[in-house]
Amino acid sequence: MTNTSNLSEKIAKFYDTSSNLWEKTWGEHMHHGYYGRGGNYKLDRRQAQINLIEELLIWADIKEVSNLVDVGCGIGGSTLYLAERFNTKATGITLSSVQANRATERASEFKLEETVQFQVADALNMPFPEDNFDLVWSLESGEHMPDKKKFFQECYRVLKPGGTFLCVTWCHRPTNSWAGELTEEEKQHLEEIYRVYCLPYVLSLPEYETIAQDCGFSNIKIDDWSMEVAPFWDIVIDSALNLETIAGLLNSGWQTVQGALSLGLMSRGYERGLIRFGLIYGQK
Repeated sequence: MTNTSNLSEKIAKFYDTSSNLWEKTWGEHMHHGYYGRGGNYKLDRRQAQINLIEELLIWADIKEVSNLVDVGCGIGGSTLYLAERFNTKATGITLSSVQANRATERASEFKLEETVQFQVADALNMPFPEDNFDLVWSLESGEHMPDKKKFFQECYRVLKPGGTFLCVTWCHRPTNSWAGELTEEEKQHLEEIYRVYCLPYVLSLPEYETIAQDCGFSNIKIDDWSMEVAPFWDIVIDSALNLETIAGLLNSGWQTVQGALSLGLMSRGYERGLIRFGLIYGQK
């Protein structure tokens, strides 16, 4: 069993030390880009990241929002984008105080400090009343959660009846198909990714669907967008190969350097079909 408080500290430290460099090099969105249904569109990386948000809104049929929470908000990329897009109240939570502070600064830059708040909080024990938000948005934070079921339960608890839950998370390939259980080599590949990116474990998309059902979500749907986002990692690798980024990496400490040196782990994971980009939608 993962030591939760120890893991939380590691995750916080990882993002405390790397977020500034990520923002300088890659911008405010700390998530994959969307490169078309076959992953063939040649796009500016930041545009691809915006496109991912927009495609998710279409997929989940989200047309209006009055109060949202962004679980694992980074420096507020999605939170502020959605707050502007829907002219809505928004709250972002992260384990990293550096991220929360920077996101708060950015809310002021956007002139959204009255309606958008950021705070350090644990997604497994959110400091919000039940039935509070009409959208619970989690874009690439589920992989960090040491208890996936507790995470989904918390998201369900804070969601208003009729509200929308959208979780987009790193998965491994399904094991209930002809490919069978994960091989020892695949497990080793995943363990390397877990170590570098402070992940306790990832699940397959069918396993997430079962958890969503067990937590009481209705109208559940899932999708796999691995092909649509896979080009992202090679593009990040290419953009990291300049002197300014390398200097920034060296200043950010060993954990950030390790993360950068291991970008190829994700790229190869997609290539071999081991890493999957999973979408889970449900309503309360």
